[in-house]
Amino acid sequence: MWRSMAARRACLSIRSRGLKLFESSSSGSGDGSFELSLDEMDLTIHEEFVIRVLETPLVPGGNLISFFKWASKKPKFSVTTWSVEVIVRAISTSLKKKEAYALWDLIKEIGEKENGVLTTGILNELISLFSKLGKAKAGFEVFNMFGDCGCIADAETYYFTIEALCRRSFFDWACSICEKMLSAGELPESEKVGKVISCLCKGSKAKEAHVIYLFAKEKGRYPPRSSVNFLISSLCQGDETVRLALEMLEDFSGEERKYAIKPFSSVIRGLCRIKDVEGAKELLFKMIDAGPPPGNAIFNFVINGLSKAGDMEEARKMMKLMKIRGLKPDVYTYSVIMSGYAKGGEMEAACKLLAEAKRKHRKLSPVTYHTLIRGYCKLEEFDKALKTLGEMKEYGVQPNADEYSKLIQSLCLKALDWGTAEKLGEEMKENGLHLNGITKGLIRAVKEMEEEKVGSGEVTEGV
Repeated sequence: MWRSMAARRACLSIRSRGLKLFESSSSGSGDGSFELSLDEMDLTIHEEFVIRVLETPLVPGGNLISFFKWASKKPKFSVTTWSVEVIVRAISTSLKKKEAYALWDLIKEIGEKENGVLTTGILNELISLFSKLGKAKAGFEVFNMFGDCGCIADAETYYFTIEALCRRSFFDWACSICEKMLSAGELPESEKVGKVISCLCKGSKAKEAHVIYLFAKEKGRYPPRSSVNFLISSLCQGDETVRLALEMLEDFSGEERKYAIKPFSSVIRGLCRIKDVEGAKELLFKMIDAGPPPGNAIFNFVINGLSKAGDMEEARKMMKLMKIRGLKPDVYTYSVIMSGYAKGGEMEAACKLLAEAKRKHRKLSPVTYHTLIRGYCKLEEFDKALKTLGEMKEYGVQPNADEYSKLIQSLCLKALDWGTAEKLGEEMKENGLHLNGITKGLIRAVKEMEEEKVGSGEVTEGV
């Protein structure tokens, strides 16, 4: 009881005689004046009094650290875990870099002098502080000090360190901490596991994030669905990890599966990108059977994959299945199938599909016609390509510079028809479109070459 009363009297003494000293931002400047002023106050120093001072509101962190150092030199006060916890908590609330580094210097000094005072919780608080301040390297330094302090890293230690490193984009270092975390068998609670997974995915470390996901799954700590969806999407961006994402879809069940259209869509798109169209088709049929119900986008991914592979029969079957399921093939659906026909030289089939698209849609896209124009140019049927260009304008679809440029280039390189190419260039200008210098130069070169030939023939005839 006497100690509590003494602590109260000491604090009252500080309030009456030295409050301005403690509240001054220049008191902890390091010139010794602050400590000298404290000595002049003739205070009785013991743990409870130190704690009360450290918990005093509105005192600058630098002053608290200076006071703590001063108090630790007094014979009646020994640095304890409690007192260190209080000062760490006090400095952490201010979120000031200078004070955080001063606190870190104090903690290192305590770690060197005092055995058993520092704890995992104290060091975790310090790592968290540096994480909030964006000082990843300092947080990493604290992590590496655990062994020297006789502390054992726990799940929170790993989480705060990984968070700090990811905030500053030190993803390789973060992955090394993740490996240590898994080796130690430690894992934070599910919400934080999700944050770690999301951070690694943002740093293009989806494969490493997947390892953490599997470990969490084994431990029964399922991350939030948003983090899982992000992981699946990230895995689908790499050719070698798409199938890892495909395996993750097996973890969706019941009501959760019904609303998982985004991750399923990402996987189908990824499978089509790596040309595993059969795998994409198989997944689509599973979606039809068990959900989530596929929409236009997913059908279009598969149809596009089939068309690129030249499997036009299957592409048409998929289009038919869309209609059976009550979906309306959009302009993109028609365009990708037409593109497949055009690449295979089946222009008649492509034109029939264009006619159907016109009946189903009031407005088509330039890409739809661009596909046909390129197909005719490939077959060197330039009259039909020009006719399609005219039809495009009649249907209210304005050709863009790309359509004109490709046709002009084909006319020059394959038909040597610089006259028609020149007219198309003038038409572009009238429509406010720009013909690049390379294509202009191509028209000029073909024109000059033809004129040279004509001139050479005239000279020969004259001879």
